[in-house]
Amino acid sequence: MPLISSDDCVFCDIVRGANPHEIVYEDAEFLGFLDKYPLNPGHTQVIPKSHYRWVWDMESANLGFLFMKAQRITKALQAVFDTEWIIADTGGIGVPHAHVHLVPRFEDDGHGELPDPKILREIPDQEMEDIARKIRAEIERMPQ
Repeated sequence: MPLISSDDCVFCDIVRGANPHEIVYEDAEFLGFLDKYPLNPGHTQVIPKSHYRWVWDMESANLGFLFMKAQRITKALQAVFDTEWIIADTGGIGVPHAHVHLVPRFEDDGHGELPDPKILREIPDQEMEDIARKIRAEIERMPQ
């Protein structure tokens, strides 16, 4: 059973609007936002708005919906960044809230087969806003 929110969870703070991030996708149950410490441009977190510790704690239907949203955002990332290579990784260690990392990959991006968590990109705020706007626009163009 999920908690609606956790007072000491940074992702719950983002859902509440107490920790502003560039939102790329939102509906009643799920949120997608750009990571402030991206492994590559477009690095997006997809989360349920309800607090679950791990994706594996989610009910099967909600887990399926989470990955359907992640797939939709992935298609937008592929179009915006002109890459087929998007790494998806389930999280819950660094932030104890179910989430999926979506990381666009590029030839010569400095990462190995899997993204190196020590390689973080510094992207100016205006560029992050532009990236989020392009992803949102691409998602809006997609059929439901």
